[in-house]
Amino acid sequence: MGKSGGPCLNRVVQRYTLYKPAPGKRKAKSPFVFVLLTSVAGALVWALLYSKQNERSSPREPSPSPASPRSERPARTAAPKTSLSSGDTPGPTAQTAHGSSSPAPPQVPVDTNHFPRPALNGFEVQLALARQGISPGSLDGVPGARTRLALVAFQQREHLPVTGALDASTRSHLLLDAQPFTNYTVTADDLGRLRPLGKTWLERSQQGRLDYETILELIAEKAQSHPRFIRQLNPSVDRTTVTAGTSLTLPNVERSPVREKAALARIHLEERTLQVFGQNTNLLAHFPCSIAAFAEKRPVGELHVAAVALNPNYTFDPDNFPESAEARELNRKLILPPGPNNPVGTVWIGLDKPGYGIHGTPRPEQVGRAESHGCFRLANWNAEYFSQMVWVGMPVFVEP
Repeated sequence: MGKSGGPCLNRVVQRYTLYKPAPGKRKAKSPFVFVLLTSVAGALVWALLYSKQNERSSPREPSPSPASPRSERPARTAAPKTSLSSGDTPGPTAQTAHGSSSPAPPQVPVDTNHFPRPALNGFEVQLALARQGISPGSLDGVPGARTRLALVAFQQREHLPVTGALDASTRSHLLLDAQPFTNYTVTADDLGRLRPLGKTWLERSQQGRLDYETILELIAEKAQSHPRFIRQLNPSVDRTTVTAGTSLTLPNVERSPVREKAALARIHLEERTLQVFGQNTNLLAHFPCSIAAFAEKRPVGELHVAAVALNPNYTFDPDNFPESAEARELNRKLILPPGPNNPVGTVWIGLDKPGYGIHGTPRPEQVGRAESHGCFRLANWNAEYFSQMVWVGMPVFVEP
């Protein structure tokens, strides 16, 4: 029949394409094709059986099921906490350097009777800060804005990441060095201090001393705590019938003694805080602070300490209380005696701006609000602590 028009690379294909069987005859199929097909089919069956056998015999990582869209998503981890609570503990997973979650190492239980140890809840955080002179205000076990600012001050002093939260690095540095609670026995002297407070400026000026009205008020200030918290710690005590010898549970909040005089103080009006620094610009103390209710009465700039008086009396000037009907009727100055319920509390630190000073208050649980006539208010216990650091002529910088 002739030659093909070009080279053929497959001899089998050449034979079947160039020659045809004679008409009327059927050519038997080559057994080679049958053998080839049988071999291929056998190989496929063997490969399938081998694959299934491997799946049964060898362990493998579970893979997401395509039938379940949820299984294709990475597991969600809890958002980091920014507030404190009594159950503020690390979560069950830890973040790796690449952001994926991995099982956290098992936590070692904290021996609560061994000190120093980390603070375990919101109250202990407040207590640990207060013991170091970094006051969160009245202790109440409910951390809020003032506790956050105290944590910020602690983190800045310790050169930690400033988060205002009890993160891992802060927890490892903020330690309790003694039992968080103590027992206090009410004395006859405590009860002897109690007396009613006059209702008017004139009545108060006629009293011998502006002391505590109730044993709860006295005990709360002694423990640097909110009266409500003292009631929570002593639910079975009827505060109206307390007698000498009554035992109470109180926060054990004794501070370290003052070891150096301050170099300067800074009052931050926006944050309503007063901070005290040493010669090396190291933070010595941090206090919540009340400021003037009206912006025009808030002095800004450099002031200086002009006088320091403990247990001061108070000169009531009706010109400073135009909102008071009694002041308008009196039309004269009055001298109010010393005491924790004196309008300036137990300490007066006069500044070189006439009429301005840093002082205590009869209502420490309200410190941190904009409510004064112009002066800077601290809780009595913080004003007393601050008075041990200041000196006449010390600069006080008031910043917006």
